[in-house]
Amino acid sequence: MLLSARSARRAVAGAVGTGAIAGAMLFGAATVAPSALADAPPNCTAADLAGVASGVSAATSAYLFTHPDVNWFFTSLEGLPRDEVRPKVQEYLNNNPQVKAELTHIRQPLVDLKHRCGDIDGDGIADTP
Repeated sequence: MLLSARSARRAVAGAVGTGAIAGAMLFGAATVAPSALADAPPNCTAADLAGVASGVSAATSAYLFTHPDVNWFFTSLEGLPRDEVRPKVQEYLNNNPQVKAELTHIRQPLVDLKHRCGDIDGDGIADTP
């Protein structure tokens, strides 16, 4: 069974902590008034988010293709309820600290963006990492 792109993103994001989902943030940021965008920190636009998210997504894809065992693990989560995925991912990462470190490193640009920009999903509430 192949893992859908949506399920793969959710599983990998869960593996390294709750992350920003580009689509949700992009649509949220698109609804922000222009004056609010003028007050945003530099490099915190929807375009910045999309660029960072696409780079993280490409790096994650490359990592999974070059680590078939990790790819297989995340693929095996397809179809499980979300509340079952998180503990399985946590157990896997606890047993594979190198994988956790590598995925965390790949995701770091999104974490940095979230720290720098605060409310990157445009809902008016400062997001926390």
